Amino acid sequence: MIENQIKIIQGEQIKALQIHPRQCIEWVEESFKTKQDVQLPTKNSVHPQAEDFFTSMPCLLPEAYGRFGIKIVHRIQGANPTLGSDILLYDSRQGKLLAMIDGDWITGMRTGAVAALSVRLFKRNGNLPISIMGLGNTARATLLCLLADNPNQHLHVRLLAYNNQETLFTERFKNEKNLSFEVINDPNIFFSEADVIISCITAAGGKLVCPNNKLFKEGVLVVPVHTRGFQNCDLFFDQVFGDDYNHIAGFKYFQQFKHFEELGNVLTSKVSGRINDKERILAYNVGIGLHDILFASKIYDLVGDTSTFVQRKESDKYWI
Repeated sequence: MIENQIKIIQGEQIKALQIHPRQCIEWVEESFKTKQDVQLPTKNSVHPQAEDFFTSMPCLLPEAYGRFGIKIVHRIQGANPTLGSDILLYDSRQGKLLAMIDGDWITGMRTGAVAALSVRLFKRNGNLPISIMGLGNTARATLLCLLADNPNQHLHVRLLAYNNQETLFTERFKNEKNLSFEVINDPNIFFSEADVIISCITAAGGKLVCPNNKLFKEGVLVVPVHTRGFQNCDLFFDQVFGDDYNHIAGFKYFQQFKHFEELGNVLTSKVSGRINDKERILAYNVGIGLHDILFASKIYDLVGDTSTFVQRKESDKYWI
C-alpha cells in the first residue's frame, strides 16, 4: 500500500491568511494571462430541482504550476448559504491528491475580483457611480475588490433595495472612508440612471431583470455576475466580453451578439475593449475553473500546518 498525506484546508484557515482583495485581483490577472496554456473543459451541470444545480469545473494549470484541480459548486434554494463549493487539488506530475479545500471563500473572492477587473476595463471614463443589485456574499466580495482596485478614489454605490439586504450591506461597509451609499427603491430609476450595473442575483426565475431596453442608457456597462436575467441585452448591446469563449458560445443568443471578445485578450492588449463612451457593453464572466484552481494552488502553498488525512492506495499493478 502507498500512503499519501492530504491536507484539509478549511474556510477559516483561508480567512486567517488575510489575503488582501488586491492580491485576489492580481491572481485573477495572472490566470487570464496564462489562459492560453491551460486545459479548461467547459463546466458541466446537473439540476436536482428547479433552478438548483451541481456544477463540476476542472482545470489543468500550465506545466510550470504542476497542478490540476476540480471544483464542485452547488446552489440549493433554502440552504444557508445558498451557494457552496469544494475543491480537490492534485499534483499533475504524479497524480497525487494534495488537498481538499473549502471553495466558498475562493469562489466569492475570485468572482468579485473578475467583476472589479471588468469594471476597470470596460466602464466609461470618469469616476462613475456603481449600481449593485443582489446584495449577498458575491456583492460584498465585489465591493471589497472595487475598493482595493480604486484606493485613491471615492466610490459612490447605488443599491437596489430588496428584503432589507441593503441595510445589512451598508452596515458591513460602514467603516470604509472612501465610500458612500444611495438606496434606490424603484427598479426603473435604478436602471435608467445607472452608468455601471453589477448584478449579483443568483436566480431570476427565468424572467428578464429589466425587460425595458430603453432604460439602459448610452455608455452603460452591465456585469451580470451570475449571468441571470439580461438576455435582452444580448440582442442590442454594442459589445459583449466574457471570460471564456467555449463557456459562452452555447448561450441562446450568442450568434446574435454584435461583437464578442474574451476579457483576457483585452487585458493582454491583443484586442481593444471599449471604443467610445456611447457603447453599451455587457461583461459575461460565467466563472471558470481556471481562477478557482489557481487560487487553490496559491492558497495550498501559503497554508502552513493543517489537519490531514492519510489516503491508502494500492501499489501493485494488479490488485483485483
